[in-house]
Amino acid sequence: MDNIKAVVSLGHEALGVNTMEQRAATQLTGKALADLVEAGYQLVITHSNGPQVSMIHKAMTELHRMYIDYTSAPMCVCSAMSQGYVGYDIQNSLKTELTKRGIYKPVSTILTQVTVDPYDEAFYAPTKEIGRNMSKEDADNEVKKGNFVKEIPGNGYKRIIAAPKPIDIVEIDAIRTLVDAGQEVIACGGGGIPVIQQGHTLKGASAVIEKDAIAGKLAADLKVDRLIILTSVPYVYKNFQKEDQEPIIKMNVADAKKYIEAGEFGEVDMLPKIEAAIEFLEANHNGSVLITSLDSVDAALKGKAGTFITFE
Repeated sequence: MDNIKAVVSLGHEALGVNTMEQRAATQLTGKALADLVEAGYQLVITHSNGPQVSMIHKAMTELHRMYIDYTSAPMCVCSAMSQGYVGYDIQNSLKTELTKRGIYKPVSTILTQVTVDPYDEAFYAPTKEIGRNMSKEDADNEVKKGNFVKEIPGNGYKRIIAAPKPIDIVEIDAIRTLVDAGQEVIACGGGGIPVIQQGHTLKGASAVIEKDAIAGKLAADLKVDRLIILTSVPYVYKNFQKEDQEPIIKMNVADAKKYIEAGEFGEVDMLPKIEAAIEFLEANHNGSVLITSLDSVDAALKGKAGTFITFE
């Protein structure tokens, strides 16, 4: 089957945590993505940005501390920077790998905004750590600015921000146009740049969006054939990291909901991925989801690895 439209969600393992690691990691990632293209997939790629956006935030904050004339960057700007930074390396690596294989297809990165609800409960109970470790004095100054901080035992304090649910992908029509033109597209990086609709204005929000949540929505909005979530493990497991750990080869949405109710999936790692799968499949009953590791993609395409999820 050729031209299988798929949204591919890349985790931290595909990107590394600093500039040099990222460049090396994306070269390997480019090969795995090119394998998918060569197998007949047309890709819309989204990715995490936790280490990258944190690095950018730290750098801009320290620049302001050293040179008062330079302003520190708000989170929405840091998110935009990370989209360009990560998108460039993925775009470059994938294009290079495709060209080596004699596949001449455009690869584009779309700077993507995603609207969030200003009254989302996440804004009242932020959980995502960001930026540098701070002293008590610096933490108190952040609180005076209206920001939230969290004490890190033995390491001072860190700023924490909200992770609201995505509502709308602002550039979805542009993404769809490029997909319809047969291009490989990188979009909604880091979950998208969170913005709040205020009349005719989109105002940047001090938040981050979970990349798994946006992957499910992106796949649903584009009505793709498959959502591929690449993570650190080759399968989704029952009784993960226990003596009786068991890979789940196949499941449907009803099974997934039962596993969630039974508390099978970790709240910060596998659960968001399963929820994204459910969101996509409830919007597209004919679609399918593959969850596997980056280095297991080839085996998964041959049915020898990965967890496959369908609606029924």
